[in-house]
Amino acid sequence: MLNKFVVIDLETTGNLPKKGDKIIQFAAVVIENGTITEQFSSLINPQKAIPAFIEELTGINDEMVKGAPLFSEITEKIQSLLEEAYFVAHNVLFDLSFLQEELIQAGNEGFYGPVLDTVEMARILYPTADGYKLSDLAEKENLRHDRPHQADSDAQVTAELFLILLNRLTALPSITLRQITHLSGGLKSDLQQLLDELLIKKDKKQDKLPETIEIFHDIALRKNQIESREIATESDLSYPLTEEEKTDVVKHGFDVFEKRSGQFKMMDTVYQALQSQRHALIEAGTGVGKSLGYLLPMAYFTKIHKHPIVVSTHTIQLQEQILKKEIPLLAAILPFRIRTVLLKGRNHYLSLEKFYQTLMDENDNYDTTLTKMQILVWLTETETGDKDELNLSSGGLIYWNKIKNETTVYSQNQQWQERDFYSKAKRAAHDADIIITNHSLLLSDIKGDGSILPKFEYVVIDEGHHLEKVAGQFFGDSLDYLSTRLLVGQFGVFEQKQLLYELEKLLSQTNVNKLNFQTSEMNQLVIDINYEMDEFFKMIALFAKTKLSNKKGFNRVKVRYAHSDGGKEGNGLKHCAERFSFLLKDLHAKISERLDLINNDSESLSKEQQNKIEEIYLFLKELSELRDTIMNCFIKESKDVKWIEMDTRSPQNVTTFIAQPASVAASLKKFFFQKKKAVILTSATLTVNNSFDYMMKEIGMDSDSPIQMTIPSPFEYNKQVQLFIPEDLPEVNTVTLDDYVIAITEHIITIAEATKGRMLILFTAYDMLKKTYELIKESGFLDEFVLIAQGITSGSRTRLTRNFQRYDKAILLGTSSFWEGVDIPGEDLSCLVIVRLPFSPPDEPLTEAKCQLIAQGGGNPFSEYSLPEAILRFKQGFGRLIRTENDRGVMFVFDKRIITTKYGKSFLQSIPSVPIKKGTIDELVLRIQPWLK
Repeated sequence: MLNKFVVIDLETTGNLPKKGDKIIQFAAVVIENGTITEQFSSLINPQKAIPAFIEELTGINDEMVKGAPLFSEITEKIQSLLEEAYFVAHNVLFDLSFLQEELIQAGNEGFYGPVLDTVEMARILYPTADGYKLSDLAEKENLRHDRPHQADSDAQVTAELFLILLNRLTALPSITLRQITHLSGGLKSDLQQLLDELLIKKDKKQDKLPETIEIFHDIALRKNQIESREIATESDLSYPLTEEEKTDVVKHGFDVFEKRSGQFKMMDTVYQALQSQRHALIEAGTGVGKSLGYLLPMAYFTKIHKHPIVVSTHTIQLQEQILKKEIPLLAAILPFRIRTVLLKGRNHYLSLEKFYQTLMDENDNYDTTLTKMQILVWLTETETGDKDELNLSSGGLIYWNKIKNETTVYSQNQQWQERDFYSKAKRAAHDADIIITNHSLLLSDIKGDGSILPKFEYVVIDEGHHLEKVAGQFFGDSLDYLSTRLLVGQFGVFEQKQLLYELEKLLSQTNVNKLNFQTSEMNQLVIDINYEMDEFFKMIALFAKTKLSNKKGFNRVKVRYAHSDGGKEGNGLKHCAERFSFLLKDLHAKISERLDLINNDSESLSKEQQNKIEEIYLFLKELSELRDTIMNCFIKESKDVKWIEMDTRSPQNVTTFIAQPASVAASLKKFFFQKKKAVILTSATLTVNNSFDYMMKEIGMDSDSPIQMTIPSPFEYNKQVQLFIPEDLPEVNTVTLDDYVIAITEHIITIAEATKGRMLILFTAYDMLKKTYELIKESGFLDEFVLIAQGITSGSRTRLTRNFQRYDKAILLGTSSFWEGVDIPGEDLSCLVIVRLPFSPPDEPLTEAKCQLIAQGGGNPFSEYSLPEAILRFKQGFGRLIRTENDRGVMFVFDKRIITTKYGKSFLQSIPSVPIKKGTIDELVLRIQPWLK
């Protein structure tokens, strides 16, 4: 057994050792028998200039390495360190390839012992981590990492991380360890050798199974954790609580408690709405404590009246916050127990049975193998089986489609049914007092006439300003090239050994006459479908291009489509859609015919064969949905607004066709508001000019009956924010896009130098964001700043936000989703820039359709739709700056229309009263530093 591990980290002049890049710093940490026994590091003279970007990244310059040894002078030391050891590194193939090249060039033998990769190990052992960079993992495990990108610091942190990973491996149940070992032959590192050694040790010790784990069908699972609490007798319960009682209850949950009169007002309004069976709209400003403001009265109401209440949110983050932070807080302060469950759509949950059936499949690719190992570890931790907990690669998501929960053709084994995560969540929902879900599932339940959620008549909709938009997407259709290609690719031609191959194999095992079912005929049909699919999306792109004469300079475009559109391209598109649709119908019929014959012989089918048939039925369902979408969008006439979204640089790959109703008010009114006893909408942005009228009209809520309550933020905005409006910028609509970008870039550079970064810049269009980012980069004035841009810097919104918070001199450029839901408290964000007032472009298809509808009814499209929609987004943007009572910041609005037009006042009146300063940029920046200090 090898008990010696040498953790290596290198800094280099570049990424390509074969093309002359050299090592400039070497560091090693030796671990023996679980303890760090030796450390060694040295700068190395590469005998070539260090590139500027490497110097900036590492802090190592030419002067520092001038007197350092050559690599050949330390090879003897390196080889003695590596003798009889595992070579360990974070992304091991990079460090190993460099070291091998340098060792061989110095006339030595390379390293040919076993290697371990802490990235690979971390992906397996931290299946739910947000990221696997060394800095992310160090932060997760509270490891000090003072000098990232310096080899000695990186090697030390990697060694500490490796010891933690070893402990996590050792703590796994033996059965999980064995299954991981069986799969680990397909990895890039020699983890299998280490696992074999760990298993020998475990077997000698005869480890006991942890109390939290149970074994089911040879899979280690986390046991159900049942919480027990005293339940108050019903005579103890009453509401409303007195002011003293509320204060007493709520302050138990806070280390520092201040009386929250706004939060108490919200509690009483929520209870009043539930008790009187009335709908309500509650706008609660930042800092009110909105979640607890509705959860506390809900808990009392559901306990006293025995009615379950649904809480619906738009984002997963808020669901997680409610479940993991607010509900435990509530449980700690209530005199009784409440049962809460989070319920998502069926496909979010793992099918344990499918996972078990596919676990030991042969011929897996790397991503599938790694995903199986991740899931095996995750199953020892998860209580929910919810995919959103996992960090899966794109290849891992393809495997997930094989093991996700779906309705089944064959009845599930009762034992599996009892352990099924989705069934468990559904059972828990039927017994729950509070059911947390999302707007999409809520709408699915409405459309499915209550077939998903337990029967409920009371609902709180948090992030309520999103309901109308989500409903539009839900009641509409969308079609994109990548998803369509992925779906068709799942079936494949026979030689690709996908579902067609499996179907023909199943058919060959039945007693039917094979002459009636020619594989070559099916193969040709799949080839024709692939060809027609490509032609169809080419025609969509071609149609869009004919409408683009006024969109020069923009890459991402939206083009409206109407069924009546004629001309060569319009007619060609309809014909293409018809051909594609007919071919899909033919494929559906031929697959169904084969499946019917196979099912005639169903009693002789093995469980593995049944699983394959389940997979083919799922494909058939999705094929049918694809055909319905094409029919709805192109062949049947409808009143939906239809448009094409496309990136002109890659029109076929980045093309989406969307159809949505122009208004969802009537549908929501009929199927939702008129059927529920009390619907409470809450958000920080529901009013325009202190009125809920716009929101009520958009979602179809009658304006005469609901309770309407505005609860202002407790923050002292007039002491925490200054609003600056530069007067030396051009009017946004009087100059070209390029000229406007040049002007605002100069201002952004000036402001950044004054604020030292910590800036969030909000754009209304991606093209302007991209041009501004490129011009800032090109100017070189902000080279010492970290520039993070949505759609350019890789990563999710959460990851971009976290990276922004990590650096002092950081600038974050965002659009669309960054106008809301981004929470950056404290000094991490000191300056907010709104580049232009967030009006939707008048030719944006949905905006255009909504405005036409209003005009046809004799209304004013600008005042009834365009202006209120922009004001709500402006309020959301403003809300990013101040997140706690101690925050201070400055806000710049570059769009002079806020002071030069009559409607500009409406924007200023929609936000809390703050001091407003106007002047040239040079005059305004002089005020920044004194204010922030």
